[in-house]
Amino acid sequence: MYTIAALYHFTRFSDHVSLRDPLLDLCRVQSVKGTLLLAAEGINGTIAGPRGGIDAVLAHIKALPGCADLEWKEATSDHPPFGKMKVRLKKEIVTMGQPDVDPRARVGNYVEPEDWNDLIRSDDVVVIDTRNDYEVAIGTFEGAVDPETASFRDFPAWWEENKDRFHNKRVAMFCTGGIRCEKSTNYLLGQGVEDVYHLKGGILRYLEEMPADDSTWQGECFVFDNRVSVGHGLVEGPHNLCHGCRRPILPEDMKRAEYEHGVSCHRCINETSDADKMRFRERQNQILLSRQRGQEHLGIE
Repeated sequence: MYTIAALYHFTRFSDHVSLRDPLLDLCRVQSVKGTLLLAAEGINGTIAGPRGGIDAVLAHIKALPGCADLEWKEATSDHPPFGKMKVRLKKEIVTMGQPDVDPRARVGNYVEPEDWNDLIRSDDVVVIDTRNDYEVAIGTFEGAVDPETASFRDFPAWWEENKDRFHNKRVAMFCTGGIRCEKSTNYLLGQGVEDVYHLKGGILRYLEEMPADDSTWQGECFVFDNRVSVGHGLVEGPHNLCHGCRRPILPEDMKRAEYEHGVSCHRCINETSDADKMRFRERQNQILLSRQRGQEHLGIE
């Protein structure tokens, strides 16, 4: 059984570059895989591995400057969610492209999962999903506004174009684990919106704690690991991933004519060129060859 830990923490690293190699080395020693992002503003990512390995890596992160109160969310999987370990250096741990946004200064009012339903059902509240369009497509809260953004960087422009729709409304926002709302609520407060709220711990905590019979969540929640989607109780959902466009697809979508494993699905078939598809096929061939070599090395036929 693999333990999965999703985490983020905003703090000010004076030299985030120097933190990369010790963190990566520890993850490799502890057989922990996944992706962690390091920036001057903090750390973000999802990792998976044996219980002891995850504990060791979390202890290391908590010992980093300003990370003593690190929080994370856990789940389990009976198969490895990631194939390798990456620690990447970034300008932002979640890219919004707004240099004046600083979640360490102030954020919206946190709302616990058990209080979320009452809030979003209030007549004077508008609920905004801050995730990308392909995430919203497979699940969201009832009545939520979908900005239909392709990336989080598009959110400020969408707000500027639509803010008049929400005049005199309280604004409740949510995302997968909470990190985007740390920035989006700070952004709205900076834009003069007074009553801003966000779901503490994000959708994942809500699905973990809220009984399905009492839930206002509809569909599945996209996650950034090999589970692809989860439902109530964080049970793995039915979705697979198109490795051509990284969007979630259902098993029946894999039977469509547009689907080619590792190359395309019905959503992206017309979004990539023939040259792109040739490159994706070659990538897929290299993956298969690598797996075959690994099986031969282990004596598996």
